[in-house]
Amino acid sequence: MTALNKDRNTAKRAGAVHNDPVAASATIFAGSITVLNATGYAAPGTTAIGLTARGLCQKQVDNSAGADGDLAVDTQPGIYQLANDGSVTRTDIGGTAYIVDDQTVANTDGTNTRSAAGIITDVDADGVWVQIG
Repeated sequence: MTALNKDRNTAKRAGAVHNDPVAASATIFAGSITVLNATGYAAPGTTAIGLTARGLCQKQVDNSAGADGDLAVDTQPGIYQLANDGSVTRTDIGGTAYIVDDQTVANTDGTNTRSAAGIITDVDADGVWVQIG
């Protein structure tokens, strides 16, 4: 490959929506934290290490009877209000939120048992605002 020497029509995806193949036996609910597992397949957020937060699921996908990649899920990165496990406070703003389950975050990695969800942007009475993706 060489550097450009003329204009290029570069492909883009509108709205920054990811479309990932879903892991075998997984059901991902709309509005849930969606991750890529160690083998690169989409799954609901859970307490585990080695997960990569992708965004929030846009429409439920039920691959509970399927194999890896039989279905795909759309996820969208952004700032979302998630449930607080009770540990996140306003002093955590700017720090990392960690995945507890597909809707809940914490302020620690649970002694190396949780993957990062994203950056805490705000905390209020209704939950934790997290920048995912």
